[in-house]
Amino acid sequence: MQIKILGNGAGGPFHGRNYTAQVLQAENHFFLIDCGEGTQQQLFRHKVPYDRFQQIFITHLHGDHVFGLIGLLTSYCLKKRSKKLQLFSPAGLQELVEHTARLCGILFPYPLEFIEVDPTVSRQVFENKHVEVWTIPLHHRTACTGWLFREKPRLRNIRKEKIEEFSIPIALIPGIKAGAGLSLPDGRIIPNETLTVQPAAPRSYAFCSDTAPSEAVIRTVSDADLLYHEATFTETHREEASISFHSTARQAAEVARAAGVKKLLIGHFSGRYTDAEEHLAEARDVFVDTYIAEEGAWFEV
Repeated sequence: MQIKILGNGAGGPFHGRNYTAQVLQAENHFFLIDCGEGTQQQLFRHKVPYDRFQQIFITHLHGDHVFGLIGLLTSYCLKKRSKKLQLFSPAGLQELVEHTARLCGILFPYPLEFIEVDPTVSRQVFENKHVEVWTIPLHHRTACTGWLFREKPRLRNIRKEKIEEFSIPIALIPGIKAGAGLSLPDGRIIPNETLTVQPAAPRSYAFCSDTAPSEAVIRTVSDADLLYHEATFTETHREEASISFHSTARQAAEVARAAGVKKLLIGHFSGRYTDAEEHLAEARDVFVDTYIAEEGAWFEV
């Protein structure tokens, strides 16, 4: 599981930053998280296979997180997309898309499925064979939800040399990977632990966009391998952060420490800052394993 950062700016394209958007890759599945203005350009610039998205997760309807969506959906029309696209968000996204499409004369040749989520609770809203996606209640000026991606436990890995040693039929391998032992013709039972090795532990990624510090976030993202938490301001502008229901870099780090996550990414930087070095120093003073969500970078979960 890995994350591609497409944008880390807030409010405007200041200092060359792009609006919020990230891509999560889990095995061969790609998810888009938020879609601020200019996301398409970033997808092309960083060679992300955007035509493979089957699910898009939108945190809330503020423009710097959603105004790139109509352009992307329209591009799919021009590409003659036929696969269904699922859009997850708090209430309002369907009205926004359908009203804009009606005014602009857009006819979608592919199915759009809108899944409206409750931003006040943590609940599973999606799963495939590799991951589950849960909502994270955020504390912002409008209905806003984060997204928690959890890998499902993997099957055990069979030792290749044991396949040859015991002449294991291919038909038995799925059962062994699922935990079964092996019965030999001479009556011996080979335990599963001899035949397999334990798989890597499931990983989790928590995406918390616009939010003030929140106990609900701390509870929901507890022990995540990687947490992205907005850090719009530094402590110098703590009061402004409070008024606008945003966080400082220090507050983001305090959330990470309280939740016991392994690593922290910070982003969504206000245009008043020319760079994020002060944010990084402030956060690392509280939580050492903090990194800037650098645009164009991949981060392993």
